[in-house]
Amino acid sequence: MSVVMPTFQNVAFVEATIESVLGQTFTDFNLLISDHSSTDGTWQVLQRFATNPRVTLWQTEPGGGAPANWAAVTSRATGEFVKLVCGDDLLRPRCLQEQVQAMDAHPSVVLVCARREVIDAQGRVVFPGRGSARISGLHNGRWALRQAVRAGTNIFGEPAAVLMRRRSLEAAGGWWADFPYVIDEATYARVLLDGDLYAVDAPLAAFRLSSGQWSVALAASQSAQVIAFHEALAAGEPGLLSPHDLARGAFMAKGLSLARRLVYLALARRLTPKG
Repeated sequence: MSVVMPTFQNVAFVEATIESVLGQTFTDFNLLISDHSSTDGTWQVLQRFATNPRVTLWQTEPGGGAPANWAAVTSRATGEFVKLVCGDDLLRPRCLQEQVQAMDAHPSVVLVCARREVIDAQGRVVFPGRGSARISGLHNGRWALRQAVRAGTNIFGEPAAVLMRRRSLEAAGGWWADFPYVIDEATYARVLLDGDLYAVDAPLAAFRLSSGQWSVALAASQSAQVIAFHEALAAGEPGLLSPHDLARGAFMAKGLSLARRLVYLALARRLTPKG
């Protein structure tokens, strides 16, 4: 399998992120790291891993933001399964093992998600066991998509908490960049149209909050993109979503985006690396 890691200005965290990947109990993978022309010393830190036979490093040109780097690093994946890990998140030691086992046990599954922890800049757990326990186990992909839309939020988790079959991701057209604030969930949606979901009811990854992630404008933009993504999904897959699903999802997305912003503001001091 392939673990792909897009990095950009992650000097404070990337070493711990890489160590969490290389420290997995499952070892049959390669790690591809694409640095998006960082200027904060990230590339220099990455050189520590340049001689590791499982690690491949390169730099991409500036421009295009995160979607461009996600696409660039994922395009080099060669494994049957692919997991994207951002340069400041963490994997728990059994993450790959448990998710690969779920894939192997259920050939119809195209995406495995897991619960995850939310951590601050110092790695302390802010919210344990995030994710929807209501979708634990094996589920039809289209059913799972309806639950996500109705919830108005990404119930599957950030990329570090998700493992996909590479052929399904490629068949879906790769990362769906039309909605950059929800590029992960939008892409999962296309992948899940190709098969089933398996949800592991245990926290297998940690998503790191940062001080620059939220503002009034961003809250409005994200909820607008969630709603636009739902509408695009409904237009592309007639019969998948009802008007009630869309209305409920829009209502939930607006409320949750503002609630998350309040949480970020309350935690602001814990989200900045100590220097």
